[in-house]
Amino acid sequence: MFKEGDWILIIYKNEKKYLKRLTPKGSLNVGKEVLKFKEVVGREEGFQKGNFSVFKPTIEDIILYGFRRKTQIIYPKDTFFIAFKLDIKNGSKVFEFGTGSGCTTAVLSRLAGEKGEIYSFESDPKFYKNAVENLKEFGFTNNVKMYNKDFSDADLEEESFDAGFVDVKEPWLYIEKVYKILKKGKCVGFLLPTTNQVSYLLREMKDFGNIEVLEIMLRYYKTNPERLRPEDTMVGHTGYLVFGRKL
Repeated sequence: MFKEGDWILIIYKNEKKYLKRLTPKGSLNVGKEVLKFKEVVGREEGFQKGNFSVFKPTIEDIILYGFRRKTQIIYPKDTFFIAFKLDIKNGSKVFEFGTGSGCTTAVLSRLAGEKGEIYSFESDPKFYKNAVENLKEFGFTNNVKMYNKDFSDADLEEESFDAGFVDVKEPWLYIEKVYKILKKGKCVGFLLPTTNQVSYLLREMKDFGNIEVLEIMLRYYKTNPERLRPEDTMVGHTGYLVFGRKL
């Protein structure tokens, strides 16, 4: 049942989406239609009124419609695949450098579970503050340790991490430290926007095996059964993903 204080996802005509905090006096107006939040309190997920449908938000919904962005976020299509490739599970100890808005941090936190630990580093004070606020607001702080410092200044135990993810402009500058703190055989992932950056990184990954470079394309379709076809626009490129395992 929905209760006061919950985050809810409201979908209007299966087109527009809104992420809102459920408050008794709150409401959402779209055109001439109004959804009063007091009508939602106590209802089950999937509540519908007129052209409004109300659901509990998924982590993807929270990232796309709830997180405030000070940087370009990593799209969920990439983030979820990254977590899958890194084999994050309950109890995993993971490092992340380049927190950004905290989107990837949230996914890693959810998958690592109560027994896991996420060490996230962000050198920019503005990005760090925004990420902390995002993670706190949506409840992703129980297993996350945030640091407003450069990864090179981090004091971390050698061979103590099950996985790692790096999202900075020049990740090859940190590859030696990444290698030292990662457990043998474990995986690290990188996201880079250009091919020349990927080339620089590959030259420095001599001590890693099972190296892969890829990008993920995603295309949505219109849901009208009478004219099923792709959406008119799509994101052509988000970034190149690089993965490697410590030898």
